Amino acid sequence: MSRFIRMSVVGGCFAILVMAVMACSGVEQDGGYYAPPVPLAEPAAPAWPASGPAVAEPDPYAPAPPSAPLSKPAAPAWPASGPAMSESAPYAPAPSAPPRRPPAERRQASSVSLSAGEVDDNERWDDYLEYRRSYQGPYVHDVDVSERYNIRVLDRDNRPVPNARVWVSTERETLFEGRTYANGKTLFFPLAFSRQIDRDQTFRVYVEKDGVSQYLDAERRRGQEWVVKLDLRESYGRRVPLDVLFLVDSTGSMADEIGRIKETLLSISERIDALPSRPDLRFGMVTYRDRGDEYVTRMFDFNRDVRRFLRTIEGVRARGGGDYPESVNEALHTAVHRPDWRLNDAVRLVFLVADAPPHLDYSQDYDYATEMMWANRRGIKIFPIASSGLDEQGEYIFRQIAQHTMGKFIFLLYGGTTPHNVGQYTVQNLDDLVVRLIEDELAHLGGPHLSQQR
Repeated sequence: MSRFIRMSVVGGCFAILVMAVMACSGVEQDGGYYAPPVPLAEPAAPAWPASGPAVAEPDPYAPAPPSAPLSKPAAPAWPASGPAMSESAPYAPAPSAPPRRPPAERRQASSVSLSAGEVDDNERWDDYLEYRRSYQGPYVHDVDVSERYNIRVLDRDNRPVPNARVWVSTERETLFEGRTYANGKTLFFPLAFSRQIDRDQTFRVYVEKDGVSQYLDAERRRGQEWVVKLDLRESYGRRVPLDVLFLVDSTGSMADEIGRIKETLLSISERIDALPSRPDLRFGMVTYRDRGDEYVTRMFDFNRDVRRFLRTIEGVRARGGGDYPESVNEALHTAVHRPDWRLNDAVRLVFLVADAPPHLDYSQDYDYATEMMWANRRGIKIFPIASSGLDEQGEYIFRQIAQHTMGKFIFLLYGGTTPHNVGQYTVQNLDDLVVRLIEDELAHLGGPHLSQQR
């Protein structure tokens, strides 16, 4: 009898323990438990070869060692993780702004400005889907985005919440992990994943920011916007952290216009630095060529010293290249993973300037489609800028990248026209256009638009 009592007591304690563990590890709903999503693992960053002798006092803005041609297997398919980004403290006070160049010293605008058009394929969604269906050009790495969901995160005052972490899961697994952009939105494409999810009619959207979390069980109906509200109040009063990276094709085919592009980048950089909203601004740059050239990618990491960055732009030279496609795959991987992007409460933008599509024939290479999905996951918005000579394959790929990261496809105009299949479009000087796009991003965070402060 005593043995039976002891066994009953032990068994009862064990049952209570199991119930306690279940209660702590899940969210009770409808009589069951639903475990919150577990962040996808982040393996170590890929090793990059060192180059050159050691320097006693390294230049903090010297280019990172150029990457050598890949000698390892192809990059793992999404959603395997890449290198981690720096995690700054939420709402950390921005450092004081560096002294600005007096107006008299600022560079005068180029006498011959570049004109450009833009299209937003996420705004003209039906037109974009028709463009995709009618594409008959060379091979691309396609991602099925036909089923699209906008996920919007708002605070208690219905203002957008940027840099909120978002997971989308089924009862079996986490499908997507991302971060909201400055407008409080991110995009989820169920059919972009190789998993069989046809039988799933409900997704759980789990959102977290600064320790405050909420979830939504969203029905799977095309065209819906899923809105999640967090019980917090966003503060936009401080200087907004802004990371702007230029990703520039520096091969020989760009030689005929690299001078004007450099002048435009110089003008853009100085004008962004002079914005009345005084963002906590850092510039970075990645230039790239192709395998067999002097380098494949060369990185200049983020820095607040605008004058030094301007000198870096002036030093760009267009050489190499040989054939038409270039190492866009590796360049995009470098831009997304290697720079010291600020993760919490920063606006992260890439402007890709190029005139050629990626090599899709290299046996050991990264994949631009995987990298654009990684950019979406990290809240990095990409604006491709198509220079002269970009063919229909390049247009398709650049528009994929822009659409997937909520950017816009920008193209230079020559004689007021473009060969690209874009329908109606707006036209501006390129430097005006880029500065306006950056102002639009900052305006989501409560800062007045530059045009309202003049």
